[in-house]
Amino acid sequence: MQSVIQKIEQKYKKHAVVDVRSGDTVKVHQKIREGSKERVQMFQGLVIRCDRKGSHTSRITVRRIASGVGVEKSFLLHSPLVLKIEVTKRSKVRRNYLTYMRTRTGKAARLTGVAFDANAVNDVHDKEAEAEEAKLHEETEATAHAEADKKAAEEAAVEAKVEAAKKAHAEA
Repeated sequence: MQSVIQKIEQKYKKHAVVDVRSGDTVKVHQKIREGSKERVQMFQGLVIRCDRKGSHTSRITVRRIASGVGVEKSFLLHSPLVLKIEVTKRSKVRRNYLTYMRTRTGKAARLTGVAFDANAVNDVHDKEAEAEEAKLHEETEATAHAEADKKAAEEAAVEAKVEAAKKAHAEA
């Protein structure tokens, strides 16, 4: 029998998550909200840490070098803000925490690649996430159509005023 906490955790867990391991090079697509606007930002780097694999709080730490400075970001795999995770390269590593990669730069930071089936690993369909993405797309289309209709109505009103002014001017 599940406890109340486990039931609540299960409710917020995604149904399908990509199998990410330490040593993978991944692209993480994250939803960023700036004011009233939303956009998707991609962060690509090396997974140096995987925490709590089976839990709803499972997390990966991704590291990349940006403008000569090492940047690390942690992503909760089951977060609704993480839209998609793509594994682009899988490397042979023998530990879970690759903290030694922080001190490595250049050729010393290379890892030996391992052949893997990228389509099988990345082919994860979360129907709820896809439905939410489609809903957001429909909402943006609906607002665009509404704005276009409003603009067309305003232009028609201005055109009618111009025609009325031309008619009044011609009569005078």
